[in-house]
Amino acid sequence: MTQADQKIALITGASRGLGAAVCERLASQGYHVIAVARTTGALEELDDRIQAAGGSATLAPFDITDEEAVKRMCISVHQRWGGVDLWVHTAIHAAPLAPVAHIEAKDWDKTVAINITATARLITNIEPLLLAKSGTAVHVDDPLDGRKFFGSYGTSKAAQRALFESWANETSKTGPTVIRFTPNPMPTACRARFHPGEDRTQLFHPSEEAKRLVKQL
Repeated sequence: MTQADQKIALITGASRGLGAAVCERLASQGYHVIAVARTTGALEELDDRIQAAGGSATLAPFDITDEEAVKRMCISVHQRWGGVDLWVHTAIHAAPLAPVAHIEAKDWDKTVAINITATARLITNIEPLLLAKSGTAVHVDDPLDGRKFFGSYGTSKAAQRALFESWANETSKTGPTVIRFTPNPMPTACRARFHPGEDRTQLFHPSEEAKRLVKQL
């Protein structure tokens, strides 16, 4: 397979959990993975696993709230590959649970910046890359809006869902394809913040959910 023929997958939130598992699964299916996350060490460990399994990846360690970094990454992707076949958005900030009346301003601001504003700006910058290859975007959903103490996180995930649903309706005839994936409960760091002391043996491994997602594609 030549570089021109290889499918390209962009994963935001790639350093751990479902994002890392999706990277490994896609790399095993022949995709070249562009792994985006803030944690350089975790990305390097991911790259080691991908290479050991015979796959390939490009690491992009930056904060998705830095729109200039997002733009530079997208320009580099366009120059090197022309576009992307797949974007899976798993990046998320999980603020501490709290009653709505007691959500701290710093937690709210960070949640909005990462989960809503950065998501909107990612869509703006990544859409041309997807259009170039008739690609697909995947929103990883977590419908907890309205539940007690999930005011901050649940609201931000509902806003993400609204963004992706509007985008899907707007592009249903023109592309890119926009779909939603709701994973089963997994023993991730995000879930551990919400459910300390939970019996994690009853949860689904991220690799299982990554396999299910890729099968749907």
